[in-house]
Amino acid sequence: MNNEKQKLSVLIITLNEEQHIKSLLEDIDFADEIIIVDSYSTDKTIGIIESFTNVKLVQNHFLNYTSQRNFALDQAKNQWVLFIDADERLTAELKSEIITKLNSENTASAYFIYRVFMFKDSRLNFSGWQTDKIFRLFDKSKCRYNEERTVHEKLIVNGSIASLKNKIIHFSYSSYEDYKLKMHNYGILKAHEKLAKGIKPYFLFLFLHPLYTFLYQFIIRFGFLDGKKGLIICYLNAYSVYIRYKELRRITSSKI
Repeated sequence: MNNEKQKLSVLIITLNEEQHIKSLLEDIDFADEIIIVDSYSTDKTIGIIESFTNVKLVQNHFLNYTSQRNFALDQAKNQWVLFIDADERLTAELKSEIITKLNSENTASAYFIYRVFMFKDSRLNFSGWQTDKIFRLFDKSKCRYNEERTVHEKLIVNGSIASLKNKIIHFSYSSYEDYKLKMHNYGILKAHEKLAKGIKPYFLFLFLHPLYTFLYQFIIRFGFLDGKKGLIICYLNAYSVYIRYKELRRITSSKI
């Protein structure tokens, strides 16, 4: 057993995160290295970051989420990394669990961390988010993001996988317009991902896939139990799928 303490690099990608970034940086003081890759924010994000002397700021033009995350991985000095988004928070229990994992004999190359989805200031219990988990803590020498996925990134792991017990708090929904814009941007990126794979923008998909997404999340995934919050989230997730096929039809027709 190797008793040497593993050092941790915390990686964050940002664009106009003045609402969240200060609270996050105050929350991750246990890291050995903090690196922020910013895609040229125009609000107060940069000034806030520069007020933290223990944070390394690198600016890089944003192409897609996968390339930005892989770029951030290349900046990290340490073998173990923790990726966290500006709108996420670590509980004290999760921080303690991460430190314990780093100081123990790791049998896994990457760890899933479950997330609690916050709708403004209250928890969303269903609507497809009840089993939301994502790779956040991993050995970067054994992991890389799949370049074929440009949004909702997929981590390729060379080794075994485990899960942490404690959850990240995800403050994803702050307002209707903010979340709608986020879903719109996801849809645009997903359309280009589909185009690269040669997927055809069949007309029926423009309506049937969003409808299926809404009904699946609202009924099968119990979104109706979240009341009005569930209705809004399920609608906006379906809206993102609609934008995906609308944009795919647009860019496909423009190439003809």
